[in-house]
Amino acid sequence: MAAGTRPGEWSIQDLAKAAGTTSRALRHYGQLELLTPSRIGVNGYRYYDQDCLVRLQRILLLRELGLGLPAIAEVLAGQRDTATALRAHLGLLEQEQERIRRRIESVRTTLHKTERGERLVAAEVFDGFDHTRYKDEVIERWGEDAYDSGDRWWRSMTDADKQRFQQTHLDIAADYGRAHAAGLGPDSAEVQAIVARHREWIWVGWQGRAVEKQAFIGLGEMYVADPRFGRNYDVHGTGTVEFVRDAMTIYAEANL
Repeated sequence: MAAGTRPGEWSIQDLAKAAGTTSRALRHYGQLELLTPSRIGVNGYRYYDQDCLVRLQRILLLRELGLGLPAIAEVLAGQRDTATALRAHLGLLEQEQERIRRRIESVRTTLHKTERGERLVAAEVFDGFDHTRYKDEVIERWGEDAYDSGDRWWRSMTDADKQRFQQTHLDIAADYGRAHAAGLGPDSAEVQAIVARHREWIWVGWQGRAVEKQAFIGLGEMYVADPRFGRNYDVHGTGTVEFVRDAMTIYAEANL
């Protein structure tokens, strides 16, 4: 138990650790009046009781279901009893079930086409995926301006432009996979040419902002650390994602 913590309560650091989130996120929830500390100590530290624990559990559940923080606030404000809350959660889980079903079909289609050597279609590959699902995470990592800018850029694109952008990434990922399967080194000229295309794709996605060395290296590390992104390069678990990270690091050290 952290110093200053009373029985039946958690410090902000302890609660963040237990919930697998960050103190910054909890403070953000507090600013939005989503999760108010049960008390604030004389030292200014935030402390949370068991009611806060339950409320945070509901917030995290709703986030996992894809709701943004404003929508979560509306859901929590409108729920008056346990039965109402459970019915709302059930409805949201059923929606998530449908999204997962679509994703399974999307991955199945991608797998079959890959095995048959057919060209992938972005609209099929990304069926069931929604870029706004990671809104809160983007804001927490890079700030609200970064999300708003990216969201405006994405929404301004035509469906054809979106598909071209997504198809470019699919082609890059496929070329990485072929290069790795062929035994090419991450520092080879062929692979470094793929990385150059990858950097250009990222530059477009970042709306022309400079792709700096450490950011590019960090992105490669994130591919390895976070399976949600790594599976874009390593569907079959062959180690391609580590190959991509190494190639990105080599490129960044030499060119950024």
